Amino acid sequence: MKLYLKGKRCDSPKCPIERRQGVLPGMHGHRRPKANEYGIRLREKQRLKRFYGVFERQFRRYFEIAKRTTGNTGEALLSIMERRLDNVVYRLGFAGSRAAARQIVTHGHILVNGQYCNIPSRLLRPGDSVAVKPHKTSMDLIRINLGDNPPLLPDFLEVMGTDPPAAKLNRTPSRGDVDPHIQEIRENLIIEFVSR
Repeated sequence: MKLYLKGKRCDSPKCPIERRQGVLPGMHGHRRPKANEYGIRLREKQRLKRFYGVFERQFRRYFEIAKRTTGNTGEALLSIMERRLDNVVYRLGFAGSRAAARQIVTHGHILVNGQYCNIPSRLLRPGDSVAVKPHKTSMDLIRINLGDNPPLLPDFLEVMGTDPPAAKLNRTPSRGDVDPHIQEIRENLIIEFVSR
């Protein structure tokens, strides 16, 4: 299943998933094992973790935060994943993939509320602003990634400026604001797996 980890390459015919045509890696890839209930729930959790590039300990911490919030735990978990700084940088089009966005943040090219931030897992709150550091190297890197056509922004993000590129988190993301590539995620299975 495509997780769009390689950015635009996953939209091209060079995508490894399309070239393998559904065959699992390894010598016995043509034999597909039968999935049981545990395997289905585990696969869904692993899919969400890998899509956002989160390790197990971080995922458990986000689940505990989501469990403490009022409302649906699954939707709260997806909202937390969408509010990560590296994900917001990717959704703004400053990077080609989430891994590249994580690297851009780690290398110090991004300012949050006007202050230097190199923590890709930082959770943004409504009202926080994200901007590119006004240095030549940072601006050139982001302009290369933005290209000629800016990305289609979700409703919870608002562009504030173009020189330097900046945006603001208007509100907490909801279930409808989740990345279109992972819209079909079944968060109820993830919650069942993690809360057992």
